[in-house]
Amino acid sequence: MKAIIHVENFASSLVSTLWTPIFVGIFIAIVVYALWPRNKSLFDAAARMPLRED
Repeated sequence: MKAIIHVENFASSLVSTLWTPIFVGIFIAIVVYALWPRNKSLFDAAARMPLRED
């Protein structure tokens, strides 16, 4: 039983120390992509798409 608890604690610490910074980095990359000035016209066109009458 102690071995199972030890493995669970190791897995939990591995997830918190390894995956958390990776997901924070992915989140920051998405925010930077969304706020990059070159993408503004693309997002503006997508925002007007539901209001367009074809």
